Amino acid sequence: MTDKHELRAAMRANRKRLAGLDPEASLRAAEHADQLPSGEVVAVYRAIGSEIDAEALSAALSRQGCQLCLPVVIERDAPMIFRRWAPGEPLELDVAGVPAPLPLAEVVVPDLIVTPLLAFDAAGGRLGQGGGYYDRTFAALPAVIRIGLAYAGQEIEHLPVELHDIRLHGVLTERGYRAVP
Repeated sequence: MTDKHELRAAMRANRKRLAGLDPEASLRAAEHADQLPSGEVVAVYRAIGSEIDAEALSAALSRQGCQLCLPVVIERDAPMIFRRWAPGEPLELDVAGVPAPLPLAEVVVPDLIVTPLLAFDAAGGRLGQGGGYYDRTFAALPAVIRIGLAYAGQEIEHLPVELHDIRLHGVLTERGYRAVP
C-alpha cells in the first residue's frame, strides 16, 4: 500500500480503533514526559477526532516548568505560527478550524514541537493528515526538535517518504519515549 491516500484512510481507521481500545493511553504517555528531550518552550496540540489527547502531556510538561504554546494556522499554504498558551486558557478556531490561542497571545518560537500523526516508522517517518502544515513548519524551523505523540499501535514497518516530508527526532507513546537513531 504505497498510495498515501489509501494509507491515510487505513491509518485513520487504525487510529480510531486504537483510541477506542485504550482510552487511557494518553495518561500513560504523559507519565513518560520526563523522557522527552528538554525544551524551554514546547508546542503541544489540541486533539481532534481520534488523535491521542495531549492534555495530560501538556499538564505534565507545565509541571516540569516548560512554557507551552499551540500551533496556529493563519494562512493555508504557509508555516504555522505558535502562540503562548497554558491549560485552561480560552481558545478559538484558526483558519484550519483547529482550536488555537486568541490573537492577543504572544507569538513564540518553540524549542520542541509535539505533533499528532496518523502513522510513524522507526526511521522517524511521519504520516500526517495531508495538509502539509507541520512539514512546512518543520522546514521553516529546522533546528526545532520534532516529537510525534501517538498510540504505539500506529507504528508501521516503513512509511513512503517524499522530499517535502521531514522526519521526527522521536516518538512518545503509552509505552514510553523512543528517540530516532
